[in-house]
Amino acid sequence: MTTFTNSLKQRLKDNAPLFGLWLSLGSEAGAEALAHAGFDWLLIDMEHAPNDSGGVESQLRAIAAAHLPSEPVVRVPASEPWLVKRVLDAGARTLMFPNIESAEDAARAVRLTQYPTAEALDGLRGVAGVVRAAGYGMRRDYVQTANAQIATIVQIESARGLREVEQIAATPGVDCVFVGPADLAASLGHLGDAKHADVQAAMARIVSAADKAGIAAGIFAMDVAGARQHRDAGFRFVALAADVIWMLRATRQALQEVRS
Repeated sequence: MTTFTNSLKQRLKDNAPLFGLWLSLGSEAGAEALAHAGFDWLLIDMEHAPNDSGGVESQLRAIAAAHLPSEPVVRVPASEPWLVKRVLDAGARTLMFPNIESAEDAARAVRLTQYPTAEALDGLRGVAGVVRAAGYGMRRDYVQTANAQIATIVQIESARGLREVEQIAATPGVDCVFVGPADLAASLGHLGDAKHADVQAAMARIVSAADKAGIAAGIFAMDVAGARQHRDAGFRFVALAADVIWMLRATRQALQEVRS
């Protein structure tokens, strides 16, 4: 039997930075094109972008069609069992959960990705064999091997999540804690000011908690300079802005130049 391994889950354990891109346009053609760019990962966003489970599956196929090692990540909008189940059955192997505020929240997110087994009796994932993730029933070993291949990323986006970050990072099954800078800043009383000293101190605490737990810390960067700063600050899973941001930057710049 062929074993399908999640290379991103393995690479999250290394010290090398992993750079990715947010996919916010809901475009399978865009996802396929950007899979050729060489990113370590591409995130399909269901929280703040017009992606439903059907659109997610189409973009997973599009990224796979590039035959390059960009691992798709899916951010679900909530820790809802039916939604997580659909995304996993569609073939996603790395999931991001927003606004995790306690170790209990983190543990539940992990449980939602796991089939009930002897090693994970409290797993909450329902079993369906004839799905894309299992090769429509042709990968007979899928349900036995899937748990070990799912990576779980949890977002720290609030003051409460920050207070509990050490316990969240230490939760078994969590592979990465990811900072939502805008929401974290707002929760700390600094809406629109992610560079405030309080927010910067919070980010440093999150990196420290991840390091202590032996997992990666991640963050969203708006540009190359920001990505480099975050990398140097210890973040190892860094989003280099989003598809729509780069599209608008490039087109606006070109238009301004041609009109000048």
